[in-house]
Amino acid sequence: MKPLSELRDAARLRGLLFDIDDTLTTDGRLTAQAYAALERLHAARRLAIAVTGRPAGWCDHIARMWPVDAVVGENGAFYFRYAYGKLQKRYQDAADERAAKRARLGAIAERILAAVPGCALASDQAYRDTDLAIDYCEDVPRLPLEAAERIAALMREAGLSAKVSSIHVNGWFGDYDKLAMSKTLFAEKFDTDLDAANAQFVFAGDSPNDAPMFGYFRNSVGVANIARFAGHLAAAPKYVTQRASGAGFAELVAFLLGEA
Repeated sequence: MKPLSELRDAARLRGLLFDIDDTLTTDGRLTAQAYAALERLHAARRLAIAVTGRPAGWCDHIARMWPVDAVVGENGAFYFRYAYGKLQKRYQDAADERAAKRARLGAIAERILAAVPGCALASDQAYRDTDLAIDYCEDVPRLPLEAAERIAALMREAGLSAKVSSIHVNGWFGDYDKLAMSKTLFAEKFDTDLDAANAQFVFAGDSPNDAPMFGYFRNSVGVANIARFAGHLAAAPKYVTQRASGAGFAELVAFLLGEA
């Protein structure tokens, strides 16, 4: 990974797509520094797109209340956009299909909780529309990455797609991911083909579930705490910040806006 200073033409870039947990936030909190950086980015008319594993209930709030142009949530199950005074929702699956898939997740969750001592259902599970989130270090004592990988393997054995984030292991029925829904969002709401416009955007993240975005974007950035997952990334970011988590996010925004 190259230092952020080697990322070229920052002033010409149209926007930033970013993960939330441990990329924008720090130790589970959204700091004033990181949020102020997000506000400055949005005020500068750069597109600001949150791309997260967090649930639909949270993403509803984020899309309505934060200085973002849209949010892709539950690892690509949907995008929400607040525009013209209304919240626009676009899901990968129809409502009846989502309900049928959710009904199958409970039994899978029970098997995982029994097989991996110390893990738990994520505290935000009740706000999810499409996936199963197992907590391995947010509100439970931190488990080793090997335990998270065991959870992911159990999900895959049950027929789920599975990704490890910095706090949860997420599983869902379907082959979508953060990247696929980001492409859909840009095509439908910003009249932009991301394949053609790839070099005009930056993606920032911190964990294995960001790997499809790291591999796709020419200007992909890891905040410094990405080092925690060395050897566990299917694709690594091209650049890395000096600072970790929200401070790294603020560092990146300052660089993009020519403040640094």
